[in-house]
Amino acid sequence: MKYHIFIGSTLDDLKNERKELPRIIMELGHIPVMADFLDHSAAGTAPLVQKNIEDCDYFVALVAYKYSASDGTVSPLIAEYSAAVKKGIPVISLIIDEKARWKATKKEKDEALIRKLDDLKVRLRKGSYNTWSNTTDLCQKAQTLLIQEMNLNPRSGWVSAEQAVKPLVANEFARLSYENDTLRQQIKMEDNEVITRLREQLKYAIKALALNKVTLSFYYASGENWENTRRFRYLRIYKLLVPELALAKTTAEISRFLGTVLNPDLDKTVRKDYPTPSNTIKKIMTDLSALKLVRCLNNVKTNTGDEVWEITEYGKELYAAYRMRQMEKAFIRKTES
Repeated sequence: MKYHIFIGSTLDDLKNERKELPRIIMELGHIPVMADFLDHSAAGTAPLVQKNIEDCDYFVALVAYKYSASDGTVSPLIAEYSAAVKKGIPVISLIIDEKARWKATKKEKDEALIRKLDDLKVRLRKGSYNTWSNTTDLCQKAQTLLIQEMNLNPRSGWVSAEQAVKPLVANEFARLSYENDTLRQQIKMEDNEVITRLREQLKYAIKALALNKVTLSFYYASGENWENTRRFRYLRIYKLLVPELALAKTTAEISRFLGTVLNPDLDKTVRKDYPTPSNTIKKIMTDLSALKLVRCLNNVKTNTGDEVWEITEYGKELYAAYRMRQMEKAFIRKTES
């Protein structure tokens, strides 16, 4: 299943960041849609952009400190966002962190425009959103939010013409669907039992990840031995790896990623090759594999003979269940307060 994902933002202040989002979307196997190359002053552009948005499955809103374009015109993001909301398209918002370093020339100076921008950010925070501080952080947050939204709110997506259903096939499919509905009613009680067992399995897996820890040491580019040994919960490591393993990664790449993200001493740069011990990384991945959250692609060979890992569908379901529980807790706390 492929999804069309529209990318909307102010244009002239976020050029570099906009170049990264299509790459992330394509690496996840989906299709980015943008209005960058259209002439927004042309009479027929607005309806064309709206039609493109309505045909998309998700809408990504990217916002920093600008509300209007450099020529003073209002950013097309406002109209694009409104079109997505009106059509009921899920909106994923990526809002600049207030503490992020940012050029003063890329910030609004007019108080009225600043207030409008703040109002827009308030609206964006009502849906699925996260804040970002730099391009690297933006890419990671975008990938995580997209995977999460696709799991929690799947859409109809896109299929090629050669996969379109023919009339005879559609009739047969309708007949089989009717028989399937009848059968489903007959085994409803069994289905409920299966769902209950699945939920219990998910709870057990989350609990196992939360209770167990692993020890990691770090090797720095300027060092001569392992340093800064720390213990990390498996749950924290798993949450970090889910978006990374949407595309298969080698053991060496996982070691480099965890070494960079979990580095307890930000004044030191970890070395490029295996900044965390290879045997520990293999142990982590083997344990996650035992829980059926990841799998080793035995049929994929690398030049170095490194193992290649990817997230499983069950692993994605577990992550979605965990995130749903976290959001429910936040909602309950807000309601009680």
